[in-house]
Amino acid sequence: MTLVLLTGATRGIGRAAAVELAREGAEVALVGRDAERVGAVAQEARAAGGGAQVHEHVADLALMADVRALAAEARERYEHIDVLANNAGALFATRKETTEGFEQSFALNHLAPFLLTNLLRDRLHGARVVTTSSDAHKSGRLDLDDLQSEKSYSAMRVYGTSKLCNILFTRELAKRAPELHANCFHPGVVRTGFGKNDNGIWKLLTTLGGPFFRSPQRGARSLVWLSLSEQAAALTGEYVQDEKVLAPSAQAQDETFAEGLWERSAQLVGLPAETPA
Repeated sequence: MTLVLLTGATRGIGRAAAVELAREGAEVALVGRDAERVGAVAQEARAAGGGAQVHEHVADLALMADVRALAAEARERYEHIDVLANNAGALFATRKETTEGFEQSFALNHLAPFLLTNLLRDRLHGARVVTTSSDAHKSGRLDLDDLQSEKSYSAMRVYGTSKLCNILFTRELAKRAPELHANCFHPGVVRTGFGKNDNGIWKLLTTLGGPFFRSPQRGARSLVWLSLSEQAAALTGEYVQDEKVLAPSAQAQDETFAEGLWERSAQLVGLPAETPA
């Protein structure tokens, strides 16, 4: 039976994916920062009818200490993880740092999946790693000397850069861990809690635009496809939209950026920067 560890499981795409994965018979381990919400989605997943176990984990993945605690918990509970779905992410209207000193968009959207995946490497042999990226990566501008957006902060640019990081991470992971199948995807513009982490213009725009966005179920389709389908089993290092492989931006295909981002990310979270295989 396939075990899927899914982060960002309590809203939008993650919630929809949790229910669909369970419906298709996968054993799911749900991760969210609010225990009550995790429990509610777990109940939905159990009621979906697949019959497999549903596990609950609580962690605030903007904090690397919580990422490490989650990894330790998962390592203790699961001998092997078939799919790691790095779905947690958010857009923040203003620049804020976590209590650990990281800019919160960079911490949650990039450092968390980077660290979690690396800490679980020995539980993922032969597994699929699926990371939720976005077409917004095209508006990102990666500066390896300013990963914390200290020089300037624009919400959409910083969000786009974090999604660019997701693609670069995926491509470099595929190179460094050939035993894995690492892919990322653009879910479309989805009607979720995205952009509602702060009051202000982004909350207003996402609320007004909601009726015109994709449903979370449609947005989650590529996540489920990459996680379970036979067609996706051989893919690695790819960027997917609507269950089709697409070429991301030129910057997202830059091997120098991918390697540099990996090395600096490893330094920031205290991991060794291994030489690519």
